[in-house]
Amino acid sequence: MWMQREIRLEPRARGFHLITADILKQLPELNKVSVGLLHIFIKHTSASITINENADPTVRADFERYFNRAVPENEPYYQHNDEGSDDLPAHLKASILGVELMVPITHGKLNMGIWQGIYLSRD
Repeated sequence: MWMQREIRLEPRARGFHLITADILKQLPELNKVSVGLLHIFIKHTSASITINENADPTVRADFERYFNRAVPENEPYYQHNDEGSDDLPAHLKASILGVELMVPITHGKLNMGIWQGIYLSRD
């Protein structure tokens, strides 16, 4: 069985956000899938998704601090800044982290580790 659905997430402030529950809420039919794959693709050039720690919110805050240092704003060599000083860094973060995930589905549930969740990185 193949299924395709476009879902929408509520607007988020800048940062890393745990969105696993938001995705599952919009895909209730997953509970009928015994074995499958969930392919998630984000259609935004300055946002990204990844899987990491779901229990401790300081991990998401540390991610934000790390990426703000690794991909800083206002670099003099950036040419693309039409939408502000965070525009090119957001594009770079999207390329580094990625814009798609594949998550196994087993017995109607995402087959991730107990401490794993899906993050949205938003700039």
